[in-house]
Amino acid sequence: MSVATQVLPAGADEFLGALSSERGLSANTVAAYRSDLAQYFDTLDGREPSAEAVSRFVASLRTRGLRPTTVARKISTVKGYHRFLLTEGLADDDPTVLIDVPVKGLSLPKALTVDEAVALVEAPNRSTPLGSRDAAILEFLYASGSRVSEAVGLDTLDIDFETSTAVVTGKGDKQRIVPLGRHARQSIAAYLPHRQTLIGGRRDPGKLYVNARGGALTRQGAWLIVRKHARLAGIDRDGISPHILRHSAATHMVEGGADLRTVQEILGHASISTTQVYTRVSPQHLLEVFVTSHPRERR
Repeated sequence: MSVATQVLPAGADEFLGALSSERGLSANTVAAYRSDLAQYFDTLDGREPSAEAVSRFVASLRTRGLRPTTVARKISTVKGYHRFLLTEGLADDDPTVLIDVPVKGLSLPKALTVDEAVALVEAPNRSTPLGSRDAAILEFLYASGSRVSEAVGLDTLDIDFETSTAVVTGKGDKQRIVPLGRHARQSIAAYLPHRQTLIGGRRDPGKLYVNARGGALTRQGAWLIVRKHARLAGIDRDGISPHILRHSAATHMVEGGADLRTVQEILGHASISTTQVYTRVSPQHLLEVFVTSHPRERR
């Protein structure tokens, strides 16, 4: 069986799909990552992943005479895969967390600054139907920290303007209620008339966010929206995707004083340890807290 047709375990295809739709990687690059995962699963030979199994895989790579960059990529792929399973609620732990290897390219994206996030969500031209839609989904992603799949899966009935909340459906069809801030609520309300314009005389798909043809917006469509308005906002960095708004929302909430349990509930994490992955505060914020809280600095 070729690598291209090999059936991978649950979560692997979703991980590869996320690399394609959310990070914009080429088909050839995703195929290389798929090959890396296939080799990794071959070494597992049907056993459950463990730190020992990952160590054996790493050791096997280093005895094959591969280039250091190739070894680093393969290890990075495996670490990225297990990190994805953990952050998406598909696994309870990460067996690669203690593996001491150079990792490049598949780590969590660096959070936007608050100014960058505001510039991104304010970039769309809200006077047009598509611009109004783009503003509505960008504001929702940043306000709620939702996954892109959760955002494009929203039905119009999932929005409750009276309580300023939305019901999102996450992994395993688990539902949770997320708060809608003032800007997100106002942007969605302003978009609804434009939504009907986009649908026109076609059958209503029921989904809140629709494309230019009136059909349900896809994950790939949401990714293109984020990339487009990042360019308009002058945000020039690698890894721009809907996921960076989720990471930024969590980071900014923690830096603003939110406790981890609250952020955990909003993001829909089963474990508080998963939330901690998303909420690494910036060095500048650490310095500010240190200066204002350490007794020696206050003198």
